[in-house]
Amino acid sequence: MRIQLWSIGKAHDSSTRAAIDDFTKRASRYYPCEWKLINSPKITEPNALKKAEGQLILGALQKDDYLVLLDERGKQISSPELAMLLQQRANESTRTLVFLIGGAFGVDAAVQQRANFSWSLSKLVFPHQIVRLVLAEQVYRACTILRNEKYHHE
Repeated sequence: MRIQLWSIGKAHDSSTRAAIDDFTKRASRYYPCEWKLINSPKITEPNALKKAEGQLILGALQKDDYLVLLDERGKQISSPELAMLLQQRANESTRTLVFLIGGAFGVDAAVQQRANFSWSLSKLVFPHQIVRLVLAEQVYRACTILRNEKYHHE
């Protein structure tokens, strides 16, 4: 199984890049793991922007990709539950597990419908760069949980 971490927006901010890269590299020891950054179109109207971003996302997804949408209205899960999600996907021979961080105004309804699972990190709203860091760290943490390694303490 490959893990892809997708985000709408600019390159990783210099203040978080090293940490994001570190956790992504660590997660890659368990599963091939990489970032895909999708540039947001130059559209100012929020609904038109979400629609355009949605078309880019849906066009980049493969038919069999398992899409986890990070969404403030999604289900909140624990780190062990995230590990179980990874294990279930691996057990079911998912080829590519995609985690998607949407744009500044969220994602289009078509992307929400395509998502296999919607995950909320918190009821709080975070800057995209922080969400990228938390996502990379949690994917790494989930991998260590699956291997019973010491990184995660319950």
